[in-house]
Amino acid sequence: MTTYKAVVITLSDGAHQGKRLDTSGQRLAALLRDSEFDVIQTEVLPDDKAMIASSLAGFAAAPDVDLIVTTGGTGLGPRDVTPEATLEVIDREIPGMAEAMRMKTLEKTPMAMTSRQVVGVSNRTLIVNFPGSPKAVEECFDVVRPVLHHVIRLIHGHTEH
Repeated sequence: MTTYKAVVITLSDGAHQGKRLDTSGQRLAALLRDSEFDVIQTEVLPDDKAMIASSLAGFAAAPDVDLIVTTGGTGLGPRDVTPEATLEVIDREIPGMAEAMRMKTLEKTPMAMTSRQVVGVSNRTLIVNFPGSPKAVEECFDVVRPVLHHVIRLIHGHTEH
């Protein structure tokens, strides 16, 4: 199996300012490594739409990045702008993956219906938004884990079965 390269971006004013630990990003990186991804970079950014979009676009333009995952900024707070930044960068949306995460986690908490994560493709890179808590990251990752490698293969043009 090909080892794909991934980038983890945590979006949190508090973590960026050093006021809280980036436990969600660390958990997401560990889940990716356990799923045979090579996490080549992690980054912590503030909840700033322009900075998020710029980072996503930069990584998506890199020839060696297959997957970008974000954690944080998918709620309803005034500074939760991750979905908007992601929509600015992606070429094609994959709504079924985001819907599946919300539907499955809705079985555990009604708060899942307020999560606004987006999944899509920019260039040949898959971008997946995850919520900001380590527990929600784990629950949502379990939903998309079975299809991540398959989706990346398709994005790269490997459409034979």
